[in-house]
Amino acid sequence: MHILQINSSARRLQDDQGSVSTRLARELTAGLQARHPDARVTVRDLAAEPLPVLDEATLGALFTPADARTADQAARVALNDGVIAELLSADVVVIGAPMINFNISAQLKNWIDAVARAGVTFKYGPQGAEGLVTGKKVYVVSSRGGVHRNQPTDQITPYLRTVLGFLGMTDVSFVYAEGLNMGPEAAERGVTEARAQITELLTA
Repeated sequence: MHILQINSSARRLQDDQGSVSTRLARELTAGLQARHPDARVTVRDLAAEPLPVLDEATLGALFTPADARTADQAARVALNDGVIAELLSADVVVIGAPMINFNISAQLKNWIDAVARAGVTFKYGPQGAEGLVTGKKVYVVSSRGGVHRNQPTDQITPYLRTVLGFLGMTDVSFVYAEGLNMGPEAAERGVTEARAQITELLTA
């Protein structure tokens, strides 16, 4: 088994301090490893190594034939190629997804823009779009300062279900750590409840 863990908080995790989503994603990954001792883990930390935005230069590189690309264009495409290869090689994907202004972080959006490529991770045919990233289990650990689960303010859950499903990843489970900015007791309760959700998912 190959587990790909994606940390998308703007804050790095240092000595179990900082990003709650990263800490809980790491705990979920550790739980998977405990059940699959031979599992290989790849961690992509988007705070330590942020991906560039999808800008005009990137689009130009992607739409230029490989043999006509400049050195800079080739390097830019190669970066995305590596991120895509990482995803395609994974059996399980664990995504730490903190809520930033009701949606995912810019870091995670840049990762999605890097891996969503027509003809590689999805394609269009007579019946419409078809996702090509199939056969994977995805866990999303989402931390929030307030309580948003099943509320209109939660844009993360529907967005990630849509975009991951579009790419072919339809087996997606969510873990929610909420109320983290509502005082110490609420924050502790939110983390405890998230850990209970992780345990339930891993023992199901």
